Amino acid sequence: MENTTPGENERKYSYEEPEKKVPVSLVAAIIILSIVAIILAVKLYVDNKHNKENITLIEGEKTQLEGELNGLIVEYDSLKTKADTLDSQLSAEQDRIIKLLEVNASNATKIKMYRSELETLRKVMKSYIVQIDSLNTRNQMLTSENMQVKAELGKISTDYEQLSQKSEELSTKVKIAQKLNAKNIAIQGQNKSSKPTEKIKKLEKIKVCCTLRENSVAIAGKKMIYVQIIRPDDVILSSPSAGTFDYEGNAIVYSAKREVEYENADIDMCIFWDKTEELVAGTYLVKLYAEGYQIGSGSVILK
Repeated sequence: MENTTPGENERKYSYEEPEKKVPVSLVAAIIILSIVAIILAVKLYVDNKHNKENITLIEGEKTQLEGELNGLIVEYDSLKTKADTLDSQLSAEQDRIIKLLEVNASNATKIKMYRSELETLRKVMKSYIVQIDSLNTRNQMLTSENMQVKAELGKISTDYEQLSQKSEELSTKVKIAQKLNAKNIAIQGQNKSSKPTEKIKKLEKIKVCCTLRENSVAIAGKKMIYVQIIRPDDVILSSPSAGTFDYEGNAIVYSAKREVEYENADIDMCIFWDKTEELVAGTYLVKLYAEGYQIGSGSVILK
């Protein structure tokens, strides 16, 4: 009987299973899928990052455009003028900007629209600026012309005032030149028989005679001559037929009057005052008036 060692028996009777090999096609598929997954992951990461950058860019450009549009609103407001039609157009453009700002610009297409509208609005504003500049230039011209016209009118007004003053002065001189003057003034008291008397008890009337001087520049025609007889106590003698006349803007009481036909030559005339009230002794002052002027005066003493 053969003697064998335990080790030899184990080596003699042990069973070795054959090794299993992974198919090459499966390995290749796994590798390809892994590569695709990595590529997709990278692409997703890049796209996501790009989208975030685009969103940030769009938001930034949107904010910038909104700022520019709001600035345009202020600029349009500063262009407001006194021209109603132009103001209405400017207000319409402001409303257009406000509506544009209400649009939710969230993508490149709308941002492009924003930009296009903004450029259009800038061009419109430039056209309004040209119109307003033209209006301002025209207004400056009109203001200058207005100032010139005012200066000319001021000069004309000054000339007119000077001319009016000279005319008034000339008119006053003419009136003074045309004024009648009385000479040879004679005053006497008369009795019932029309005889001269100085005695108050016998006196029935006072006779005032004068000569109206020749005056070639006076206006010929009917002239009303007023006589005022003043007592020593400054009372003006009157009568039922007497009244008032205008002298230097005041109503003056007269004692008697008479109308004469004046022909620019010396004319003698008399006016009579009939006694209608008591007389006092003393010096009686007599004044003659015609056409608003005092033309002569005299006095008489009655006893």
